[in-house]
Amino acid sequence: MVGGGAPPPTTVQFHFSKGFQVNRRTVLAFLCVGALSLAGCTASAGPEPLPAPEPVAASPTSSASSSTPAVDASTLRGPATAPLVPDIVPLSESFTQTLPTTVTDYENKSVTIPSAHRILALDIYGTLADTVVGLGLGDKLAGRTASNTGASLKDLPLVTAGAHELNAEAILAMRPDVVLADSTIGPPEVLAQIAAAGIPVVSFTPDRSVAGITQMVTDVALALGVPEAGVALNKQIAGELASTRTAIAGLSSGTRSPLRTAVLYVRGTAGVFFIMGPGTGAEDLLHELGLHDVAADAGLKGSRPANAESLAALDPQVYLMMSDGLESTGGIDGLFKRPGVANTAAGQHRRIIDAPDGQLLSYGPNTPAALLALAKTVYTQGSK
Repeated sequence: MVGGGAPPPTTVQFHFSKGFQVNRRTVLAFLCVGALSLAGCTASAGPEPLPAPEPVAASPTSSASSSTPAVDASTLRGPATAPLVPDIVPLSESFTQTLPTTVTDYENKSVTIPSAHRILALDIYGTLADTVVGLGLGDKLAGRTASNTGASLKDLPLVTAGAHELNAEAILAMRPDVVLADSTIGPPEVLAQIAAAGIPVVSFTPDRSVAGITQMVTDVALALGVPEAGVALNKQIAGELASTRTAIAGLSSGTRSPLRTAVLYVRGTAGVFFIMGPGTGAEDLLHELGLHDVAADAGLKGSRPANAESLAALDPQVYLMMSDGLESTGGIDGLFKRPGVANTAAGQHRRIIDAPDGQLLSYGPNTPAALLALAKTVYTQGSK
């Protein structure tokens, strides 16, 4: 656990750029979410980012293990679901917590955090709460969002209604010491109401990528007064990511060419149905899995409506999507009622692979485990 006494205040200035944010806001608007955040620290050169995504395809002679030949995933048929990964294991080492601390967040607000005995970490992906757990402060979390489904958090009270809509009354009743949030969850008026009530609200970036994991962990650690824990957690994630990339290379080695893949975002049975392209985090996911990104190949940016014409033009072999989204549209049968889905190679072979919502695009401490679980599903599990 992270301990501490009453050391002197610490002030940290975050340096950030909103250049990429314009496109990201457009993307998240399609997904009915917004965009705010923390970014880098001007007090130093900043943390070294995790290694950039490397190609994970291995040579044709490689295999997932020395005794089991790798499968040619292009021959697999039928839907499959990636399993929920185990809970994040907090850092075993103890670190001193230095509070109060003052940070300048992505909205350029100066926020002072006097204490952090009761923390709320809120975003649509579950990344912020996962990071708090990884830093060793999970026992300080006072509530959760619908995306925080791990065993260690599932008994915490929900602070969201309608999946990802914040409930101001529920949050204020919990009397949190600090709220960590990004604009993928809202509405923003609720966060403003919480701040007006005197509760420190620190805004973080909604952008998710492998390269951004290091900065996210660093920013959360600085806001909670445990910068050394952030350094240790980043080192741990980097090691796990390297091992995961090696394992994925073995799993994919039997597949003759990268599978043409599209990431879909769907909610309900009406108009919320999008192809997720570069700028949504989907490109990093597909790259790490050794899959061919048909949206990027077609020059799509952000999220684009998924209709019969766009799906036919992309003609993916595999669809990746969130489990709750698939369920909300009526499962496999409901998805196939949408125009164009059944007419692609993925539709004809029923290659729809879903993963828990908090794992598919949540780039944080559980990313290595989530990537490996999804890779095993893509490359070895043909039906259910």
